[in-house]
Amino acid sequence: MLLPKIAPRRAALPHRATAVDVNGGALLLTPDARSRPAPAVPAADEVTDQDTNQVTNPWVNLGGAPVKLMEHEDALRVIVDRATAGNAQPLGVCSANLDHLRHFGAGSRWAGTLNPPGAVEWLTLLDGAPLVSQARRVTRRDWPRLAGSDLIGPLLDHAEQRGLRVGFLGGSPEAQALIRERFAVERPELLVAGWWAPERSVLNDVTASSDLAADIAASQSDILVVGLGKPRQELWIAEYGPSTGAKVLLAFGAVVDFLAGRITRAPAWVSGHGLEWAWRLMLEPRRLAHRYLVDGPGAYLTLRMRSDATPHAGAGAVPTTAAYVPAVPEHEPGRAPGRFVPVEVKADVAVVVVTYNNADDVGPLVAGLRQETAAQTIKVVVADNSADQQTMLELLRHPDVLAVPTGGNLGYAGGINAAMRVAGAADAYLILNPDLRVEEGAISAMRRRMAELGAGMVVPVLLDNDGTVYPSLRREPGILRALGDAALGSRVQGRPGWLSEMDYDPESYRHAHLVDWATGAAMMISADAVRAVGDWDEQFFLYSEETDYCRRVRECGGSIWFEPSARMWHERGGSGTSPQLTALMAVNRVRYAAKYSAPGRLRVFTGVVLAAELARMAKPGHREAAFAVASRGRWERLPHATRATAEAAGGGPHPTGAVIIPAHNESAVIGRTLESLREVLGWGTVEVIVACNGCTDDTEAIASTFQGVRVLHVEAASKTAALNAADQVAGLWPRLYLDADIEVSAEALEQVLGALDDGQLLAARPAFRYDTSGASALVRSYYRARSRVPANAEGLWGAGAYALSRAGHDRLGEFPALTGDDYYVDRLFSGSEKAVLPTVPVVVRTPRSRAALLAILRRTYRGNAQQDERFAGQSASRTLRELLSSVKGPLSAVDAAVYAAFAVAGRRRPLVGRRPATAWERDDSSR
Repeated sequence: MLLPKIAPRRAALPHRATAVDVNGGALLLTPDARSRPAPAVPAADEVTDQDTNQVTNPWVNLGGAPVKLMEHEDALRVIVDRATAGNAQPLGVCSANLDHLRHFGAGSRWAGTLNPPGAVEWLTLLDGAPLVSQARRVTRRDWPRLAGSDLIGPLLDHAEQRGLRVGFLGGSPEAQALIRERFAVERPELLVAGWWAPERSVLNDVTASSDLAADIAASQSDILVVGLGKPRQELWIAEYGPSTGAKVLLAFGAVVDFLAGRITRAPAWVSGHGLEWAWRLMLEPRRLAHRYLVDGPGAYLTLRMRSDATPHAGAGAVPTTAAYVPAVPEHEPGRAPGRFVPVEVKADVAVVVVTYNNADDVGPLVAGLRQETAAQTIKVVVADNSADQQTMLELLRHPDVLAVPTGGNLGYAGGINAAMRVAGAADAYLILNPDLRVEEGAISAMRRRMAELGAGMVVPVLLDNDGTVYPSLRREPGILRALGDAALGSRVQGRPGWLSEMDYDPESYRHAHLVDWATGAAMMISADAVRAVGDWDEQFFLYSEETDYCRRVRECGGSIWFEPSARMWHERGGSGTSPQLTALMAVNRVRYAAKYSAPGRLRVFTGVVLAAELARMAKPGHREAAFAVASRGRWERLPHATRATAEAAGGGPHPTGAVIIPAHNESAVIGRTLESLREVLGWGTVEVIVACNGCTDDTEAIASTFQGVRVLHVEAASKTAALNAADQVAGLWPRLYLDADIEVSAEALEQVLGALDDGQLLAARPAFRYDTSGASALVRSYYRARSRVPANAEGLWGAGAYALSRAGHDRLGEFPALTGDDYYVDRLFSGSEKAVLPTVPVVVRTPRSRAALLAILRRTYRGNAQQDERFAGQSASRTLRELLSSVKGPLSAVDAAVYAAFAVAGRRRPLVGRRPATAWERDDSSR
């Protein structure tokens, strides 16, 4: 609500002033005191140390907040001088107490906001008994408390005497009405410029706050008393203070209520003993209990641990009359507005974009960037990780954009590094996701913030398509924050910052402030920070790479600022979603902790991350994430950088062929298998067919989300039926038959298809290795022994992947209705017709439990016996000989015995009585 301004009654008389009686009881503005002259104000900074006789007015660091230690008269002198000076940068005045440290001290959300030079110059004065005591410890001398309630009376005296116009912002309309009544009697000569009591919705709205500031500016206030409460009043002043036109803005909190007589000052003996907080708590327990009893102890601890005589950077001599003009670097104007400069030319901003199948996104992004060229020179470099050419073809429409194919999928960090290597010189580098739309003026706002504060990085506010603010700001990962996120997730968003890595508080997205890090969708990095930090860490591939880079910026001395006036619209989800990516996100949190944490702390953090994934195992992808966090052996199977293939390196075209994947209720694994084939799908030379046989889960739906994958629906729950159905629709050769839980790299597939294409081989398979992470000791022992048996590594079976040429498949014909198709196919070819190729190995995840292993062995031996009992016996005889030969010591002997025991147990059921199996034995423990 805006109250009408009060026009001045008449010119102020220089000899009339009002004194303040603060000798206990209510704050009294006595009419009799108006006949006394205003107190003389000494020259600023003339404070003499009684022992050294030297002038000293020190800035000190109290709890992470720079505080100017001054005598009462010196503070009045500085404030009054600034109020009477013309064309001066506005001065913001606030008082530092424990509540101030909670909001603006070390480790707080708004730490550093009032420290550096900016559009408002800040004078933070000493208040609160604990800070007075700490200042005495630091400087070894006494300093007075300079509370706003103590300063307001003398300041109004001087304003009345000098004819300064005073405006009042904040407090309730009722409180303001009481003050006007008192002023009419006690301060008839005071020029009141206006009264404003805005509702919170006004203060939270950029447009409404701007209109409010313009309204205040029209009143020509010299001094604006702002009583909105901490930290809102300081933040509002920092953002809108210059627009009000006021020369001095007093962030004096509850002073409006003091002036109205609605709050009784503590008696002198209470204040003298540092107990004013207890007095106020007694008067307003509901409003102040949390501040004093819950927040106060933490702020006091910060005060004692984070105070010294050296102020933070940016604290300096306050008195000045020079107007503040931020220095934004300027270069030669760009080409015509709407055009980007070449990379060879130094630009104000070099925009770096990493794409992955973003043909539909780059057009709107480039259009938004073009409108920004009117205010600064911009060049744009795009590193394309796409497997196909669609994004590159779309970028050809923009000849002034440098598009660089990476020759693989290097991930986000690798793509940024590739683009930065060719981006050339610039004052700042703006990293953008391709699915962003840049709002007009956003880049200029980020540059202004960077220039004002000398920031190493500036991040904008991100908006979803519906206009809501996306919570993009983050806090440094830690055990307690990970624990809070694990237990509460996105619930209880108002929990303390030490229990949440994500900053959900809407207030954090309304004002500029320091942050630990932000999502990597949009971040402007200064050239100095780029040189100091170096390349992005490519071990992260996707996720946590921005966490790491932001930490390195801070470690190099750079600050990271959030700029709310820079707005960008983000589609989100440009990286896609899959169980593999969910697992990668969790694993990269552990990777980050491993990079920076001691072993003990790392173990605890990993346990918390694992607990979070276990608690969410019912949600898509979190089962895979839990297994990945629990077993480092799985990490190499997660999405990672893939380098240029033979074609990308100039070594010839990609091979042709088909990949056939039979799948029965494989929703838990089909996503990660197809994810491993993304690069292959981009070749355009390989068919990928998923034959879903008798599926009752989401296997078909998941497979259908992968562009280029053909999904067949087979009614019968039969692997044989699925293989034959896929063979009927496939048109390319050779063909790789791949189990649904096996991932194969593009390099391995290229080598297998290429080996079968020249006609010398009829069948082949890639190399493989066993992943026993998470398995019981007996299972690990079994597979150690199995790995030592040569016969187990020479056949086409056991890898979950084998390939046939056209001629090889002609020998096979249709797949027969037998268990163990790989065992059957292996028997069709002689040693010279088949080969195990030395490729990047596919990973075979072994069963985790004894029962699961026995189930698989029973199925395997049943299939072997079903095909040829005589051959199976010979094979068993050879295996036994090689097993005995593998024994080289006690450990290998134990492993061999375990292997033999499992083999006997696995054979018993299918060989005795030859009872038909009633169910397909499948290992779910490794899925």
